Amino acid sequence: MSTSTEYRVLAGPEGYLPPAAACMGIVLPEKGQALMEGEIVTEEKAMEKIALKILSAKNPYFFPGPLLLWDWKDGVAEKAHTVKKLADAAGAGIIPMPDYRPKYPMINPAVEINPNHPNLTIWHNKIDVCVFVGVHCHYANVALKIIRGGTGCYTIALCAEAGHEDAMISLRDVGLSCLERLVETVCRIKEDELK
Repeated sequence: MSTSTEYRVLAGPEGYLPPAAACMGIVLPEKGQALMEGEIVTEEKAMEKIALKILSAKNPYFFPGPLLLWDWKDGVAEKAHTVKKLADAAGAGIIPMPDYRPKYPMINPAVEINPNHPNLTIWHNKIDVCVFVGVHCHYANVALKIIRGGTGCYTIALCAEAGHEDAMISLRDVGLSCLERLVETVCRIKEDELK
């Protein structure tokens, strides 16, 4: 009789070459669902956990990417303002990822994140929870895997598409209304903690 253990997507460090979560059987959620540590859950449950993780972190940071930083289509500016509102409500910092070119040999990890070596920015700033938003999926997947492999940072991906299996928590189809609900969740939990 063989006993198999279910793979969980947890904070690392998992090792130099962590397996891609998809290769370990992690699948992306359907619309209205989310991914939490490798398990499919409701969007509401994931939002609660995101709010708790960010609010309980010592040094949480948002990493907005080019899809959010550049006003390239209608609705992006509003989404960016809501992400700023979310970071402010959670007491989180913001380090932008304006493009994906390697920043060698001079990267200033206090100013921006290098998607080819995001662990440098995580280590330099002692980040324990990071939130990716507005990052192209192919770069987010690589960066999330590197972070999981070499750091203890808890990763959250707010994806406008299907989500990210290499994040500890991933929401899919994240638009303005979803971000506004997340702001409300953070504010509600923060208020409950104060009571």
